[in-house]
Amino acid sequence: MDYAALKLLHMTCALVSYALFFLRGVWRFSGSRLIEQRWVRIVPHVNDTVLLLAALGLAATVAAYPGMHAFLAAKVVGLLCYIALGMIAFRFARTRALQIVAWILAQGAFAYIVAVAISKSPWPWG
Repeated sequence: MDYAALKLLHMTCALVSYALFFLRGVWRFSGSRLIEQRWVRIVPHVNDTVLLLAALGLAATVAAYPGMHAFLAAKVVGLLCYIALGMIAFRFARTRALQIVAWILAQGAFAYIVAVAISKSPWPWG
């Protein structure tokens, strides 16, 4: 797969990942029964796997790795924060308030990742 196709796949999967994360939060915090559907537990993981594979493919295509480019390292750190906050929001937080705060912070982490990707800088708003 060429660079342009991998980039489009990566960006599409990132958008789908965020949309599903946002929806899962809305459904969870509104008490919707939609959160209990089987596909809601499966599709995000499949999409995120494709997203990660596309990211690795992009890195391999241009021979760029987080140790070589500060913005890639920043994206990886942002991703780890996004994952950790998502896990707190949906699994580990004991109170609804903490779940919501973690969910909102995770969206901030996602926005940071996107801003770093666009600006190619670990300090996109600086």
